[in-house]
Amino acid sequence: MTDDEEGPVLARRASAKLHEIGQTIDDLSLEELALRIEVLHAEIERLEQARKSKEATRAGAEALFRF
Repeated sequence: MTDDEEGPVLARRASAKLHEIGQTIDDLSLEELALRIEVLHAEIERLEQARKSKEATRAGAEALFRF
C-alpha cells in the first residue's frame, strides 16, 4: 500500500471506530453529533460512488452480451 492509499484507509478505520450503527447517542455532545453526521455523510457518498461504478459495470456487461 502506498502512502497515498494509507490516508483514506486510516480515515475509514477511524470513521468505523468513531460511530457504530445503533450505538447509544444520548450522552453525545452537539459537537460529537455533528462530527458523526459529517463522517456518515462522507461514508454515504463513498457508498453511492461505489454503487454507481458497479451499475456502470453491470450495464456494460449487459450491453456486451445483448444480441
